Amino acid sequence: MAGIGIGPFNLSLAALAHGIPGLRTACYDQNHTFRWHAGLLIDGTTLQVPFLADLVTLADPTSPWSFLNYLKSRERLYPFYFAERFHIQRAEYDSYCRWVSRQLPGLHFGHQIDAIRWNPERSLFEIDFTQLDTDGEAEALGRTYTRNLVLGVGTAPHVPDPLRPLVDAPAVPVIHSADYLDHRERILAAEHITVIGSGQSGAEVFLDLLRNRPAGREKLHWLARTPAFAPMEYSKLGLEQFTPDYTRYFHALPEPVRNQLLPQQWQLHKGIAAETLADIHDELYRRSLHGGWPDTVLTPGVFVRTAGRVGTTRVELHLEHAQQGTRSRITTDAVILATGYRERPVDTLLAALDPYIRRDHSERPRIDENHRLVLDPLVRGAIHVQNAERHTHGVGTPDLGLAAWRSATILNAITGKAVYPLPERTAFTTFGLEPRPQPRPRTTGSEDRRTIPRQLPVH
Repeated sequence: MAGIGIGPFNLSLAALAHGIPGLRTACYDQNHTFRWHAGLLIDGTTLQVPFLADLVTLADPTSPWSFLNYLKSRERLYPFYFAERFHIQRAEYDSYCRWVSRQLPGLHFGHQIDAIRWNPERSLFEIDFTQLDTDGEAEALGRTYTRNLVLGVGTAPHVPDPLRPLVDAPAVPVIHSADYLDHRERILAAEHITVIGSGQSGAEVFLDLLRNRPAGREKLHWLARTPAFAPMEYSKLGLEQFTPDYTRYFHALPEPVRNQLLPQQWQLHKGIAAETLADIHDELYRRSLHGGWPDTVLTPGVFVRTAGRVGTTRVELHLEHAQQGTRSRITTDAVILATGYRERPVDTLLAALDPYIRRDHSERPRIDENHRLVLDPLVRGAIHVQNAERHTHGVGTPDLGLAAWRSATILNAITGKAVYPLPERTAFTTFGLEPRPQPRPRTTGSEDRRTIPRQLPVH
C-alpha cells in the first residue's frame, strides 16, 4: 500500500497499518516534515473534537500511537489527568502528530509525486517521484510499484475570485488565514484590519487581533456572507451526523439528494464554537465598561463584489448586503481571508488513470462505501481516497473524529479481512426508515447444538 500525502488522515492510516502481517506500507509527502495548519496554531486555540479523535483510538484503543501513549512518553500523563481537558490545544495535537511521524517507519518526506500509471504487465500501479533536498530542489528520481494506492493530499486554501489578484500581488497585505501566524506582526502593525469569513478560523483570528489591539483604537472589521455569526451545531444528537452510521446512510442516498443536502449542513462544520463566540463578546463587553464602544464593526450577510488597490498599501472592498440589497465600500490596510479550504485537485496527478475512473453525472469520481474509486475492471488494483469524498460520504469527510474509522475501513478492504473489527452501530439516531438488522436470538435447543461454543477448560 502506498499513501500519497502525509497529513493526519494518511498518518492515521500508516499508524494503523503498522504491524499488520503481510502488508508493506510506504507514504510520501513533498514537505520535509509533518505540518498541520501551522499558520493557525494560535495560542489557546483548541481542536473542535475530543482528544479521543486522535489517529488511532476510535479504531484501536490499545495502539502504541495513541495520544495517551504520546503523553506517557513525554511524562505528561498526570498533568493531563489533572487538567481535565477533553478538547486539547491545536499546538498539542500538532506536536502529537509530529511525534508519530518521527517514529513511524515507512514515511518518506521530501518526495514529490510526479505521475501515477497503471502497469498492466505487472498488475500494479507505477509511481514516479522526485526526491527533494532541503531547499526543495530535485535531488534524485525514483519509481515504485504498489497494488493499493491511498490519496490523502488534503485541501488547499480557497481565495474568492474577486480577491485573487490582490493575494497574487506581494506588496498588498492580503493573506489567507492559513498563513496568519507568519504575517501576524505585520498585520497587527496595520492601522485598519478586515477579517472576511464567518467560520471558526475567522473567529479565532478576529479574537486574537482584538485582544492585541489598543482599547478604543481597535479599528477592526469582521465581514461574513452567512446571515449571522452562528454557533456550530454541537448538540449530542446533532453530532451523530459525524458517525459511521450517518456516513453509510448518506452514501446510500441518490446523487441528486446528496447534492441538495450538503449545502444545508453548513452549520455542522462552518459555524463557530460557542466558547469562541462567548470569548469575543466578553472581550468586546470588557472594552465598553468605561463608556463608549470599541472601534469594531461586525457585519454578517455581506459579500465582496470586487476589490482593488488604493495606492500601494491599501485595499478598497466593494460590499453588497444580501438581505438589504444595499452596497457600500470600505478602505482597509490589511485583509485576512478566513474563506476556508477546497479539496486539492488531483486531476494532473491521475491524468494517466483518467480513462479508468468512473464518474457521476457531475463528472466527479464515483466512490464506493469503502472510500475506493470505482475503476474500470481492467484495473485490478485499488485507489482509496481520504478527505476527497464529501460528495459521496457527506459532511463528516474532513472530520478528525472519523479518521481512525475510515483508515480501518480502508485497511479491512485492502487486506480482505477484519483486521480492525468495526462496530455495527454507532448512533442512537436511526437515519432513514430502513429497519436495523436485528441480531439473531440465541437458542439452546438440540437442533442448534452445533452453534454453541465449546466450554474452555478452567485453569
